Amino acid sequence: MRRMTKISSGVSQTTVDGATSIGTTLREDAAVIGLVGAAHGVSHFAQLLLAPLFPWLKDEFHASYTELGLLLSVFFVTSCAVQTLAGFVVDRMGPRPVLFGGLLLSGVAALGYASSSSYVALVLWSVVAGAGNGVFHPADYTLLNHKVHKPRLGHAYSVHGITGSLGWALAPALLVPVALWQGWRVALLCAAAVAFAVLALVWSQRHRLDMPMARPAHQAHGASGAGDTFGFLRIPAVWMCFAFFFFYAGALSVVQTYAPEAARQLHAVPLGLAAVCLTVYMVGSACGMVIGGFLASDPSRCERIVGIAFAVAASMALYAALGHIAGWLVPVLFGAMGFVSGMASPSRDLLVKRSTPEGATGRVYGVVYSGLDTGQAVMPLVFGRLMDLHQYQAVWLGLALLQLVLIASAFNIRRVRREAWVPA
Repeated sequence: MRRMTKISSGVSQTTVDGATSIGTTLREDAAVIGLVGAAHGVSHFAQLLLAPLFPWLKDEFHASYTELGLLLSVFFVTSCAVQTLAGFVVDRMGPRPVLFGGLLLSGVAALGYASSSSYVALVLWSVVAGAGNGVFHPADYTLLNHKVHKPRLGHAYSVHGITGSLGWALAPALLVPVALWQGWRVALLCAAAVAFAVLALVWSQRHRLDMPMARPAHQAHGASGAGDTFGFLRIPAVWMCFAFFFFYAGALSVVQTYAPEAARQLHAVPLGLAAVCLTVYMVGSACGMVIGGFLASDPSRCERIVGIAFAVAASMALYAALGHIAGWLVPVLFGAMGFVSGMASPSRDLLVKRSTPEGATGRVYGVVYSGLDTGQAVMPLVFGRLMDLHQYQAVWLGLALLQLVLIASAFNIRRVRREAWVPA
C-alpha cells in the first residue's frame, strides 16, 4: 500500500491507495463526522414525522392504516428516484450543496405537513419530504469516504448510524408529547424547527465540508469506474447490495410502523409502554452501533457480523410472534433487538464500500441506498394490510422472515464481489 503525506499551508493532506483525504487530524475528522452525522440525524428524523402521529392523522383525515401506509410509500418512492439521481449530481457537483438542499426540503416539508387540510395535501408534501430525504446517503458517504482518515472510517460509519438512530428515536419522543399537549400540527412545526436549526449549524461550518472533486482514478477492478458513467451498474455486487438494503429497509419499516401496535395487541402491552417501544429500539440500536464501530475495524469479517446479528434479531422476532411475553417485557425485547441490529450497521456499510469503484462513490451509494427507499415504500402497504386484517402474529413472523433473508443476502454479496468487471 502506498502512503504519501504532504504538509502545505498548515493543512495535512494524506494519500492512501491513490485516494486523497483532506483534514487528517483527529479534530478535523471529528468535525466532519459530527456535521455529517447531524445532517443524517435530520434525514432519519424526517422519515418518522408521520408514523408516530398516525393515531391523530387517522382521526383527522378518516384514513385507514393502508392509506396512512401509502403516505410512507409515496415518501420512499420519491426518495428512491431522487437518491439515484442525487448520486450522479454528487459525483459531478460535490456533496455539500446537495446536502444543504436535503436539509432545506426536509424543513419545508414539515411546515407543509403542519398546514395540510386534506389527505391529498399530505400526499403532496410526502413527495417534497421524500425528495429531501433522497440526497443524504450519496452526499454523506461521499464526504465520509473522502474526508475521513481510513483508520477512523469504521467509527465514522458507526457515528453516522448512531445519529440516524437517534434521529429516529427523537421523532416519537418529541412529536408524541407535543401532539398530546398542543396537537399534531404544533408537533410538526417543532419538527420543522429542528430541521432548520441543523441546516443553520451545517451552513455555519460549511468550510469543513468543502471537497474539491478530483478526477477519478483507474480501478483495481481493471476498469475506470468514472470513465464509463454507468459502468458500475455492471458490477454484480452493487445489485446484491441493493437487494440487501431492500430487505433491510423492509424489516426496519415493520419495526417503525406496525410492530409496536402488533405487539400491543398480541401481548396486552399497556398503551404507554407501547408508545416507547420504538424509541427504546432506536436507543438500543445506537448503543449497538458503538460496539459495531469497533467490530468493523476488520472489514474481512463484516459478513459474519451481519449474519450473526440478524440471526439473533430474527430469533427475537419469532419469540414475539409465537411466545408468551409479559407486557412490561416487550420494550425490553425491542431494545435488545435494536441493539443487535445496530451492531451490524457499520459492517453493513462496509459491504457497500468494498463493492464501490473509486470515483463512483456518489453513484453507487445512490443506487444501493435506493434499495432502502424501495423497501420502505413497499412494506408499509403489505404489512398495513395485515394490520387492517388484524393479523398481528403475521406481522412479527414477516419481520423474522425479512431478517433471515438478510443473512443470505450478506454472504451472497461476498460471493459475487470478486467477480471480474470489464466494461463494454
